[in-house]
Amino acid sequence: MKTKLLTAVLALAALSGVRQSPAAERKPNFLFIYTDDQRWDAMGVVQREQGERARFPWFTTPNMDRMATEGVRFRNAFVTLSLCAPSRSAFLTGRYNHSNGVVNNHTPFPETNVTHASLLRAAGYKTAYIGKWHHGNQRGQRPGFDYSASFIGQGRYDDWPFEINGTPTPTTGWVDDVSTDYAIEFMKQNKDKPFSVVVGFKACHGPNTPPERAKDRFADAKARAVPNLGVRAIYRSDEETPKAKKKSAAANSSDEVNINLNYFRCISAADDNLGRLLKALDDLGVADDTVVVFTSDNGFYNGEHMLGDKRSAYDESLRIPMIVRCPKLFPKGKARDEMVLNIDVAPTFLDLAGVTVPGEMQGRSWVPLLAGKGTDWRQSFLAEYFYEQNFVGTPTLVALRTTDAKLIKYPGHEDWTELFDLAKDPYEIKNLASDPKQKKLLEKMTAEFDKQVKATSYAVPENADQPGSVGERPNAKKNKKKAAREKE
Repeated sequence: MKTKLLTAVLALAALSGVRQSPAAERKPNFLFIYTDDQRWDAMGVVQREQGERARFPWFTTPNMDRMATEGVRFRNAFVTLSLCAPSRSAFLTGRYNHSNGVVNNHTPFPETNVTHASLLRAAGYKTAYIGKWHHGNQRGQRPGFDYSASFIGQGRYDDWPFEINGTPTPTTGWVDDVSTDYAIEFMKQNKDKPFSVVVGFKACHGPNTPPERAKDRFADAKARAVPNLGVRAIYRSDEETPKAKKKSAAANSSDEVNINLNYFRCISAADDNLGRLLKALDDLGVADDTVVVFTSDNGFYNGEHMLGDKRSAYDESLRIPMIVRCPKLFPKGKARDEMVLNIDVAPTFLDLAGVTVPGEMQGRSWVPLLAGKGTDWRQSFLAEYFYEQNFVGTPTLVALRTTDAKLIKYPGHEDWTELFDLAKDPYEIKNLASDPKQKKLLEKMTAEFDKQVKATSYAVPENADQPGSVGERPNAKKNKKKAAREKE
């Protein structure tokens, strides 16, 4: 075991330091696979690890678990903006959304953005984007990629047309099965040269429609209640809270509550396709040379804080699964607790490929972590969200998360400021912002918050939607009526 680990460390050191010649060492392939709305603990390996605290102990994901056994799992992985298109653009660009031009779901991805795909392509890689893209209704070949087999907008789960390099093409079958077929075919055709493939699954985004093979999985299962089911998000009023969330909130932490099982069935079916992709790498003889990353574009609330969806800064929304595997380079069966981010993926891929990481990329390469080096890693990061006209439930916010605390600010509403001691309060129940006994913690977090705002050049971008007035409290009924009047 020590010999294998030493080999991995030396290989990573070579990649991050002195570059070997192409003739001496093949560059690694990259296969980046991500689901949509899969929360960090919606994996069998995490549920087993949590033991009695597991919300979904019956849930199984054998192929995600296989990746964890064969690679490195990051226990504390986060997105910097918990929303589909913004997170997808952050993965590609390695930059915060206030910098990369995508701050909501209806903004097309700027074709001028520099991405890991465009830079790997320039370095001789064959690059492909497969599956869900979801930047508004953006059409055409996906920017920065040699090849794309993708669909427009949210798409549907069954028999949904794809665009092959921009050309509309009918397909038959469950949409993520189709995406997997295209990805496997691309890897077959390019197995003799370095390739980089991004596969975006639609699962487990609503409306959750699993394929026939998965429709009866986990029959009659329920979820364990958790303490924050009855703690309403500070920015939500009673009238904005669905009745179903109120009902679940009344449960005791020892109770079981109903859960959307189709959400988990879709993840399970996506896990099937992860298995197909891993098998394809084995069959093609390139598994040892391929860096595989499995993750999700954001987390998801299943009743916590009386919420569904994502879009805010509590951990159920920000936290994502993240596993990386490459038998030739990385140790097996390791779990790391450092905080890693979606903006780290691009610089990591470039670093491993021997491509210079642009200075404007704000993420950090994982190479030192994966090499097991005692590195000075991040102790905090900034999270953000920008109000959307077509989703009035969440206001603009900006947050600081450290390894053991969180500060959330809502511009225009200082009274909503939240401070949590995550070491003592992982469910983010007790707001300490107004507690005089926590003045030192608030001062410390505020100072770090200001430091991160400056370091990331944070500002509300001009292309962000603007509410009717600064700091307006979101109110679904009020805003729907207002929008209707404006259309008349």
